[in-house]
Amino acid sequence: MSPTFISFLLAISAIIALPELAAGATRHYKFDIKLKNVTRLCKTKSILTVNGKFPGPRLVAREGDQVVVKVVNHVKNNVSIHWHGVKQIRSGWADGPSYITQCPIQTGQSYVYNFTIVGQRGTLFWHGHISWLRVSIYGPIIILPKPGVPYPFEKPYKEVTLLLGEWFNGDPEAIISQALQTGAAPNISDAFTINGLPGLLYNSSRHIQAERTTRKNIPPPPHQRRPQRRALLQHRQPHRHCRRIRRHLCETVPHEHHPHHTGQTTNLLLRTKTSPSPNSTFLIAIRPYNTGLGAFDNTTASAILHYSTTIQPLGRLPFLIVPPLPSLNNTAFVANFTSQLRSLATKQYPANVPLTIDRRFYFTVGLGTSPCPNNGSCQGPNGTKFAAAINNVSFALPTTALLQAFFFRRSEGVYTTDFPVNPPFPFNYTGTPPNDTFVVNATKVAVLKYNTSVELVLQDTSIQGIESHPLHLHGFNFFVIGQGTGNYDPVKDPVKFNLRDPVERNTFGVPSGGWVAVRFLADNPGVWFMHCHIEVHMSWGLRMAWIVLDGDLPNQKLPPPPLDLPKC
Repeated sequence: MSPTFISFLLAISAIIALPELAAGATRHYKFDIKLKNVTRLCKTKSILTVNGKFPGPRLVAREGDQVVVKVVNHVKNNVSIHWHGVKQIRSGWADGPSYITQCPIQTGQSYVYNFTIVGQRGTLFWHGHISWLRVSIYGPIIILPKPGVPYPFEKPYKEVTLLLGEWFNGDPEAIISQALQTGAAPNISDAFTINGLPGLLYNSSRHIQAERTTRKNIPPPPHQRRPQRRALLQHRQPHRHCRRIRRHLCETVPHEHHPHHTGQTTNLLLRTKTSPSPNSTFLIAIRPYNTGLGAFDNTTASAILHYSTTIQPLGRLPFLIVPPLPSLNNTAFVANFTSQLRSLATKQYPANVPLTIDRRFYFTVGLGTSPCPNNGSCQGPNGTKFAAAINNVSFALPTTALLQAFFFRRSEGVYTTDFPVNPPFPFNYTGTPPNDTFVVNATKVAVLKYNTSVELVLQDTSIQGIESHPLHLHGFNFFVIGQGTGNYDPVKDPVKFNLRDPVERNTFGVPSGGWVAVRFLADNPGVWFMHCHIEVHMSWGLRMAWIVLDGDLPNQKLPPPPLDLPKC
C-alpha cells in the first residue's frame, strides 16, 4: 500500500504551549535534506530526513505571515517540498511538486520557498513531492489565528500534533522502481506509524517499549479539581484512516472513531476526563480503511494517552485493551461519517460556495492497464502493467516543469491542453468493467480562465476493482457539495447538493464504487496539480494538472519565478 501521511491537531485540555507570534511577520526556516540512521521494528536503516529529524520539524506561523524556507539538498536524490494545503496565492513557484511547478532540487543545490499564508488557519503539513520521498520527508504546519482573533471553537489548553505515516523495512525508492519496471503492484509497508513510531502492537517493538517512548506533559486545566494531576500523551516505538481513543470522545460533535483519507488534515478537540483514576492509561489505535483488491498492510499502529499524578516515567505498562475499530472495508461507515461534515457557514467564517457555474467537468478515476513494452510479459493483470488514470488519461510527467513551460510560452512538446471534459467512452462505471482496460499515456492539462467557477464530479470505476481514491487539489480549497454510491446521475443527484454549508477541503476521498461532487473558484493563476494521494496510484498516473490563466488586473497575475528556481 502507499505511504500515508496525515496530520492531526489534538487540542487537549491543558495550557497553550505554542509561542506567542506577532502577525504579519516573516518566519525563516532552513531545511537541510540529509541521511540519518533510524531503527524501527528492530531494523536500522539510513533514511532521508529534514535536519536529521523523523518526522521533520514543525513549521509554525500565523495567518498573514510570510514564510521563507531555504531547502538545501545534501543527498544523492533529487528533492522538492510541497506545502500541502497552503493555497499559494500568486506564489505557485513555491508549491513544490516536481516537474509541475518546479524542477527538483539536485544534489548540492538549494532553493528558497517564499510564500504568504492568506486566509488560512489550522493544521496542514509539508512533505517531499517527488517519487516516494515523502515516506520519510514530512512534518506539520501549524497556522495560528492572527493576534486577538478567537478560535472558532473553545480555546484549547494544549495543542499536540499527530502525524500518521508508514514504515518500510526496505528502501521505498527501490520498491516503487521495481514495481514500475515489472508492472506489478509494489511491496506493502511493514508498519503504520504515529509521529514516526509504530507502537505496542507490533511484535518486534514490545520488548523495547520503554526505550521508544515520546511523551508530552499536559498541565491541568484551571477547572480541574486536583491541580497536581497531569496527562501525558505517549507515542511508543516502533494509519491510515480510522482512529480511536479508548473511552474518550472526539470532535466537537462527539465521535469515538474518526475516518481520514490519505493526505487529509483535521483539527480535533479531545476533552480529557475530569476525574480519571490515578495513572490511568488509554490506547489510541489507528488502522487502514481499504476497499481495493490488492494486498495491503492491515496492521494497527498505536499510541498511549496517560494520566498521571506525577511526571515520573511510567515503567511497565499495564495490559491495554485494543479499542474496537470499524472493519477494514467498512465503506458505509466512512460514507455516513463524511456526509455529516459541515462548514461553520457564519458571517466570520462564511462558506463561499460558487452558486453559478461557468464550467462543469465529469472525471472518472481509477485503475487500468498499459501494454508490456517490447511485446513482453509483465507482472500486472494478464501480462500487462498496472496503470491508473483520470478520464482514461494516465498522466506522464514531463522532463521540464509545466509552470515554466507555460509561463515562458514553451509548451510545444511539453504538454497539450486537450484534457477530456468527460469520459472518452461511457460504460457502467461501477458495474462490469469493459474488456479494453488500456489507458492513454500523455501529458494533458485543462485550462481555466481566471475567476472561472468550476463544478467537478469525480466518479470511481470498477476497472481492477472499486476503490476509494483520495484526490488532492493543489492551490485551492474546494467545497464538497454531494456524494453518493453507484454512477452519478446528472438529473437526479444535483437536486440533493448542499450549497449552504458544505465542508471545505483540499483533499477528499472519491467514495468506493461511488462519486463525489465539488466546487471551487479558479482565482489563483498558475499551474495546479491534482492527484490521488495513494502513492502508488499517483506513480501509475492517477494525476492531472489545471492551468489557471492570469486575470486582467495586476494582482491577478502570476509574478515571474525567483532567480534560484531549480533548472532541469
